[in-house]
Amino acid sequence: MLPITWDTVRIFIHVIAATVWVGGQLTLAALVPGLRSVAPEAPRVVARRFNQVAWIAYGILIVTGLWNIAAVDPVWDSDYGHTLMIKIGLVALSGLTALLHSLASTRRGLAVWGAASGLSALAVVFFAVQLR
Repeated sequence: MLPITWDTVRIFIHVIAATVWVGGQLTLAALVPGLRSVAPEAPRVVARRFNQVAWIAYGILIVTGLWNIAAVDPVWDSDYGHTLMIKIGLVALSGLTALLHSLASTRRGLAVWGAASGLSALAVVFFAVQLR
C-alpha cells in the first residue's frame, strides 16, 4: 500500500469539496425541471438547502487551494504559474456568479447566473486537470 501523506489528505479534501461544488451544481440544474413538476416552489427550497452545503464546500476549496499553492510553491512566471492564475480567476468568477445566481429574483437572472456559475465551475475543473 502506498503511504498516506499530508499531500494525499490535502488533495482528497480539495477534490471532495470540488465534487460537491461542481457536481452539485450540475445535478441541481438537471433536477430543476422535475422539481418544478412536483411543486413550483420545490426548486427554490432545494436550492436553498444545496447552498448551505455548497458554500461550505466553496470555502473548503479556497482553504485547500491556498494550502495547495503553499505546498507546491509555484513559479508564477512559468506556464504552470500562468495556468494557476487563470484557475484562480475562474474560481473567483465561479463564486461571484454563484452569488449573483443566489441573489437573482427573476427567472432570466436565475438562468443566466446559474449557467455562468456552472460553466465557470467546469472551466475551473478543466484548468485543475491541466495543473495535475
